Amino acid sequence: MSVRILALVGSLRAGSHNRQLAEAAVKLAPEGAEVVIFEGLADIPFYNEDIDVEGSVPAAAAKLREAAQAADAFLLFSPEYNGTIPAVLKNAIDWLSRPYGASAFGGKPVAVVGTAFGQFGGVWAQDETRKAVGIAGGKVLEDVKLSIAGSVVRFAETHPSDDAEVAADLAEVVARLHGNVGVAA
Repeated sequence: MSVRILALVGSLRAGSHNRQLAEAAVKLAPEGAEVVIFEGLADIPFYNEDIDVEGSVPAAAAKLREAAQAADAFLLFSPEYNGTIPAVLKNAIDWLSRPYGASAFGGKPVAVVGTAFGQFGGVWAQDETRKAVGIAGGKVLEDVKLSIAGSVVRFAETHPSDDAEVAADLAEVVARLHGNVGVAA
């Protein structure tokens, strides 16, 4: 049985380096694991309890919840916007945390990684993402981290999967995430 890892990318930009990292993770998944990038975060309306009503949940949000329920683990890719988590990623976490008591994260392992232009590689945003997803019910792997600084320069002419150091580090993240599936909290 293959372990399904759902990747959520917090950048909607065409050519996003975080999207490229997610693409690299797909290629680097160890045997027995499959990384699937969720498509459609841009289509999900901002979380609003008034529209989160059984039987009439917006289709894009329902699609996200279905993908999350089918996942065994999560790999979140967060750039850093003004020192914090991008709205699109936070919105996805909010949708997946509901309905109350039935979070799609439901104790499943979660790793948060990313790249950003700044010298710290988006550490603040990734820390905020870990905090939010932990509160939302995910089993955050606090010791599984990857923050890649200087994305605009580092990946100007090189895809992350072609950067040997990044590929090795990302492969380790995916392997450790995979290894935590089914492990009690």
